[in-house]
Amino acid sequence: MNIENELNSTRLFISRYTALIERQTAELLDHPDPDMLRQAVINCRQHEAFLKVLLNDVVVATDQVNTLERDLRSVLIQLQNTIQSKTAVPTNQVYPKFISLAKIWTGFQDEMVLLSVISNIQANLEPFTRSHKEVLQDSVLQPLLTGLILRTDEERVAETSGIDGRVEHAPHFKHLEFLFPETTRNFSQLPLQYKGFCGYSIAVHDRLLLPGNPLIGVLRYKDHFFCFTSKEAAVKFAADPDRYIAHIAEAAKRSPELIQLLELHMQFSTITPYGKSAEPGHMIEKPLTKRDSGIQTEVHPIESNIDPNYEWNEWEMRRKAIKLANLRTRMTHGVQTDGSNFRRNNATQIYLPKEQETQTTREKGTSVPKPSVFIAGLRGCRSETTKAYKVDLTLDVDTHNDICD
Repeated sequence: MNIENELNSTRLFISRYTALIERQTAELLDHPDPDMLRQAVINCRQHEAFLKVLLNDVVVATDQVNTLERDLRSVLIQLQNTIQSKTAVPTNQVYPKFISLAKIWTGFQDEMVLLSVISNIQANLEPFTRSHKEVLQDSVLQPLLTGLILRTDEERVAETSGIDGRVEHAPHFKHLEFLFPETTRNFSQLPLQYKGFCGYSIAVHDRLLLPGNPLIGVLRYKDHFFCFTSKEAAVKFAADPDRYIAHIAEAAKRSPELIQLLELHMQFSTITPYGKSAEPGHMIEKPLTKRDSGIQTEVHPIESNIDPNYEWNEWEMRRKAIKLANLRTRMTHGVQTDGSNFRRNNATQIYLPKEQETQTTREKGTSVPKPSVFIAGLRGCRSETTKAYKVDLTLDVDTHNDICD
């Protein structure tokens, strides 16, 4: 079956089951089983996600085939111009053309293998969607669908894309903000939570997967981005985001397939997201033909057992044996004399002498006069007889102290 036709058929099932769930919620009906309908919607959403990935791979393969066809025509024209009607052509001119032709042909074969793999994957997905088709047959659903309007995801988004549906005039919430296309760069590339499904519908309507409309306003909360199906849903979710996020986690515990479908790996840290290393939007990963690997061995793989008493010398062992044999004939004796009977250890402690100093009551000193004598009559004497006499200039202590003061 064509992938696009199967994708349209899956979307038709989704619109049917979603309309029945909305009718049951409004009219409080319990036929068919509401839980079965929700499981069917989740199954169809999974099938839709896989078919989108396969369709994306087919589109990429188609572009690659078109490129190979253009290259093939170009190489054939060059080859025809090179050979023409010549009987002999130099190898350095014609061989590169044939090598390029071989590479193009190998590319065609690779694309054929890829398309075969995609076809096998599509065929293997069909048994997983058979259960809800057998339980919810057209004969059961047709009477229930009478009078209901079936809306696709695109129609639901178009209904809420008007200006009136925006949350620009919603009440202000602390630490929260709504993003819009005209105020946010790269708005279309925002990583939306829950793969773009409305978190409010999942929490309130028990795992009902409805696509959100980013034009209503994308809620930014803790660096995560949430979109909703209506303005009312956005306002109610923004009033208490943690409560709704916890409800979604509990819903994923009841339906574990939602963990991979909605990418709830941050709330379930033990689960690794599939295809984390693959390119976004692609399921087929390139096989690794070469890989660097290394191995490390232990230095001593055998546990060491060193015996310190080991002897390799036979004569040393004999000497120890004779020594042990002689010990059998030996005896230990002890004698205590009268002098050592009452002897004991004594200890004596002495006190070191103290350092002592003595201070007198008064401090006295003695000062003596400094003698000063001048001999006069020697300078300028012109007579034959020198008359010198001594002049005593010594002052007493009190006079000297008065002059100095």
